[in-house]
Amino acid sequence: MIYGKIWCVVKPTVGLPLFLGSVAVIALLVHASILMNTTWMKAYWEGKPAKTAAQVESPPTPLASVTAEKP
Repeated sequence: MIYGKIWCVVKPTVGLPLFLGSVAVIALLVHASILMNTTWMKAYWEGKPAKTAAQVESPPTPLASVTAEKP
């Protein structure tokens, strides 16, 4: 283990809870910021249906048509 000597300075009963607690706090902050800064989350929580992409009603017309010439 590369950092095995850290436990000579910090007791594992103090270091591990601090490390795991800081990881949990960072994860909660990241999730909260994602949930608060998205535009679709509020609508999702209110039960509104998801917006779908605009549907194409008719196929697009070709700009140029290729025709076979008869000899």
